[in-house]
Parts: sequence; C-alpha cells; structure tokens
Amino acid sequence: MIGFFGKIVFETSDQRILTFTGFQRSASSRWSNHDVIGAKPSSEYLGPGLDTISFSVDLNGQNGVKPRYEMNRWLRMERKGEVAPLVIGDAYLGVDKWRIKSVSQMWGVILNRGEVLSGKVDIELEEYVEKVGVR
Repeated sequence: MIGFFGKIVFETSDQRILTFTGFQRSASSRWSNHDVIGAKPSSEYLGPGLDTISFSVDLNGQNGVKPRYEMNRWLRMERKGEVAPLVIGDAYLGVDKWRIKSVSQMWGVILNRGEVLSGKVDIELEEYVEKVGVR
C-alpha cells in the first residue's frame, strides 16, 4: 500500500494499480499590513495558512480498476463535502484532515455502451482544520 485518502487506497500490485502522479504540496502564511501615516506599512504575522495538495490519478481498466467508477468516487466525496486524513507511507500529512477542493475528470478511451477504458482524474485538496487553535 502506498497510502490512502479516506476509503480510497493507493496501491500497486500484480492485480491492481491505483496510484498518483505529479504530487505537489503548497504551503503559505497569513500576514496583515497596518497602515502607518508617513511611513511604510507595518507587517504582522498572523499564522500559517491552509496547505493545498494537488495530484493526478491515471486510471486504466487493464490495471484492475474501473476508471469511471474511480472517477465518480472522487466526485461523490467532493459533492458530499467529505473530509478525511491523507496518509502516504506511514505518515499523516497536515495537522488534521483534508477536503476535496476540486475534481477534474478526463475520459480517455471509451468503449461500447459508454464503458471508460482509460482516463485521468485531477484532484486538489485543501487542509481542513476542525479544531480552533490546532497547529
């Protein structure tokens, strides 16, 4: 097992390949500028911002997955507003959980009766901090 997000397990085996590419994490801080008459503004550090993570999941029916089903799993989670931990290896990422900020589907090869043989889903996650004051 590579890791998981909620009930979605990233894995590679001789039976099934469901993994991600282009994993990118961004972090930022929050600042406020206070105007000062006759001088430059004074900057004040407010704290860390919410991290974001983006990645792509390439789906191929020849790798033991059902691309359309997997794409719709991400879409359903996003539409329900589900939050979940993100774990890669044995490490939890972030301070709490993550929410799906956006899902983008790309259908590749379509077979008879609309079966999707291959495709890709692009995911953007944003940190979800449930408790006030958690760092």
